[in-house]
Amino acid sequence: MTYEEALAFLFPRTTTIKFGLGTTEALLERLGRPERVLPTIHIGGTNGKGSVVALVAAALQAAGIRTGTYTSPHLVSFRERIRVNDVPVSEAAVATWASELHDTVLEHDATFFEAATAIVFADLAARGAEVAVIEVGLGGRLDSTNVVRPLASAVTKIELDHMKYLGDTLEAIAREKAWIAKPGAPFIVGETRPAILDVMRAEAQAAVAAAGSEAVLDWRVVPPGELWNGPLGLSGPHQRRNAAVAAAVLGTLPDRWRPTADQVAEGFGVARVAGRLDRHGKWLFDVAHNPDGMRALVAALRHAPPPGPVHGIVSILGDKEWPEMLVQLDEVIDLGVLTVAPSADTRKWDLEWLRRWLQDPTRPPAKAEWVLMPDFDEALAAAEFGAGTVLVTGSFHTVGDVMAARGLSPI
Repeated sequence: MTYEEALAFLFPRTTTIKFGLGTTEALLERLGRPERVLPTIHIGGTNGKGSVVALVAAALQAAGIRTGTYTSPHLVSFRERIRVNDVPVSEAAVATWASELHDTVLEHDATFFEAATAIVFADLAARGAEVAVIEVGLGGRLDSTNVVRPLASAVTKIELDHMKYLGDTLEAIAREKAWIAKPGAPFIVGETRPAILDVMRAEAQAAVAAAGSEAVLDWRVVPPGELWNGPLGLSGPHQRRNAAVAAAVLGTLPDRWRPTADQVAEGFGVARVAGRLDRHGKWLFDVAHNPDGMRALVAALRHAPPPGPVHGIVSILGDKEWPEMLVQLDEVIDLGVLTVAPSADTRKWDLEWLRRWLQDPTRPPAKAEWVLMPDFDEALAAAEFGAGTVLVTGSFHTVGDVMAARGLSPI
C-alpha cells in the first residue's frame, strides 16, 4: 500500500463505532503485542484530556524521556494522531502498518479507530518510545485504548457528551470512564463533585477487581480548587486546572519516569495543543464541541479579550447541544456566521431546524448578529471581512476544515 491507499482503506471505516476490546486484541496479536512492551499513561475524561496528554508528554520530554503520544481526532492529517517527541508518524510507516493489518482488519471487520489504535502501538514501539501517553477515544471501559497496562491512569472531568453511546446522565458516563482504572496503577481524578466521585470510585474498584487482582484501588482525587501556578504555554484559565491534573499524574510515576519539579515547569511552559485557543494571525481556533467546552472558551475570551471586532465561524455537529452552545458564544462575539463543515458528513446539523431556531422569537435575545451561510467558502469570506479576530469553533471538523482551507497544518 501507499499512504494514500492506506487512508482509502481505513477512512471508510470511520462511521462505524463498535465497543469491545476483542478486535483490537486480535489486531495487536497480529503485530506481536507491542502495547505489552511499551510503558503507558492512560488519559480519559469528557474535556481536557488532549491538553493533559500534551502537558504530561511535554514534561516527560523535558526530562529527556523519549515520549510517544496518541490523540484523537486529528484536525487536518491522520499523522497528527501518532507522535514520538512531537515528530508525527511517517507516511511510509502508516502504509506499512496498514498493509500488515489488512487481512486481519477485514477478517474482524475492524473499525477505523480499532485499526488506528493498533497502528499507534506498533509505530511508537518501533520508533523506540520509552513511554507512551495515550488518550482515550470514547468512554473508557470498551474503548480500544483500554488494552493497556498503564503506569497511571487519569480522568480529567465528567460532562455530558456522546450520550448516544455512553448514557444520558453524568453518573452513566462516569461509570464508563472509570473503567480505565487498573491494578497497581494510580488512578488520578480531576472531577470534584461528590456524587460523581462516589460513582467513579465504586466503578473503578469494580474494574480493578474484574482484572483478577486483589490489589486495592489506588484512588487519588486532585483537590477542588487546585490549580497549576507555574509557567504554562496553554492559553485559558481552564488550562490551569488541566495542568494541575497533569502534575498530579506525573507525581505518581515511578522514579524512572518521574520528572523533577523544574522539568515539569519547563515542559508545561512550552506545551502546545493545536486547535485549543490556537492563534494564527487574525484566526483563532478552538475545538469546543459541547456546552462545557464552550463555557471554557467563553471564559477564556472574557479573561483575555482578543482584538475586535470578533467574528465567529461556527459549525456544530447535529447530535450536540448546539442551542446552549450558541447562546453562550453570543456573549463574546460581534458576528456569528453559521455554516456546515464539509468533513462533518452524516453528522451535519439540520439547517432548516437551525433556521427556524434563529427566527424563533422565544429564544434568548442575541447580542451578536447571526447569519446562516451553508456554503462553506462564502461563510469563510463573510467571517473574515472586517474582523479583528476570526474565531473558528464548534467541532474538530470545523477547525480542521478551516485550517486546511487556510493552508495551515498542525504538523
